[in-house]
Amino acid sequence: MFIQNPASIYDDEEGAHYHYPKSYHSRVLDRVGDWVILYESGKGGGSNPLTYYAVAEIAGTRPDPKTEGKFYADYVPGSYLDFAHRVPLRRKDGCYHSSLVQKSPGRPNGIVRNAVQPIREEDFWEILRLGTRADAALMLPRQDKLDDPLLEVEDLQTPFEGPRKRERVETYLNRAARDRTFRARVIGAYGGRCALTGLGFVNGGGRAEVQAAHIRPVECGGPDAVVNGLALSGTVHWMFDRGLLALSDDGEILTSRKINDVDSLDRLLFADRKMRFPEKLQDRPHATFLRWHREEVFEK
Repeated sequence: MFIQNPASIYDDEEGAHYHYPKSYHSRVLDRVGDWVILYESGKGGGSNPLTYYAVAEIAGTRPDPKTEGKFYADYVPGSYLDFAHRVPLRRKDGCYHSSLVQKSPGRPNGIVRNAVQPIREEDFWEILRLGTRADAALMLPRQDKLDDPLLEVEDLQTPFEGPRKRERVETYLNRAARDRTFRARVIGAYGGRCALTGLGFVNGGGRAEVQAAHIRPVECGGPDAVVNGLALSGTVHWMFDRGLLALSDDGEILTSRKINDVDSLDRLLFADRKMRFPEKLQDRPHATFLRWHREEVFEK
C-alpha cells in the first residue's frame, strides 16, 4: 500500500509513478511486478482523507535524477485504475487493513504512519472488491443491449472468495470491468452531466446519456484515472475523439477550423465556451493529458 495525498511534497504523477525516499526502497523493490493499493491519509490537504482510492501494478524503480536519496516506482502502463467507490479506512469491526492495531475505538495505530507498507492478501482483495463494485444504474451505458458480452453476464457485485494469487488481478480487472469502473468514477465526478454542454439526460431505466471519455486513450498510454477523463454527451465525445474539440489547461473549449456546422455547435456548447469542472479539485483534468490531446489529436 502506498500513501499518496493530493498536496504531497513528493513528485507523484497519478497513473504514472510514485515518488518516495530511500528508507522505503527495499520494500518497494520487493514488490516489483506486484500490485499496490493507493491510500489518501489526509496529511497536507485533500477532500477524501482516510480512504483507499486506486490500484496499480509496479513495473520497476529508478533513482530520482534530481534529488539524491529519492526514487520513483513506475506503474505498468494501463494498469492504474481509480476506484468507482473510495473505501474507508475503518469498518464496524476495525480496519480493512487488518494489520493495523487499534489504540482505542476508531483510532488506528502502528504502521499506518508508514508511507509504504505491506498489506495482507485477504485485505487487498476485500478493498479491491469494494472499490470496484458496480451498484448504480448511472454507471451503466445508456444502451439497453450492451456491446460487450462480458458486461451482459457479469455479476454487478462479485462475492469475496478469500485470498487469491495477485497474478489474477489482471483477470479480475478485465477491460469490461475497467470500463465500468472508470465510467462510474468519471460520471460521478461530473454529476452525470456533460462537461461541455451541461446536458444530463437519463433514460427510463435510470441510465445516463453522458459517456466517460478518456482524454488520452488507453491504447496510447492513458490511465483509467478520473484526471484522464471527461463526462461528455455522445456527439461531443465523438467530436473530441476526432480532434474537432479540445480544451486548454484552464478549461477553455477550443474548436477546430474543420467543423462545418459552427452554428449548431454554438447552440450545443456552453455560451461562454468554458467547460464545467468537477467540484473536487483533485478530480479535474490533468494538464499533462489535455496537452497531449491538443498536440496529438486536435485538428487546429
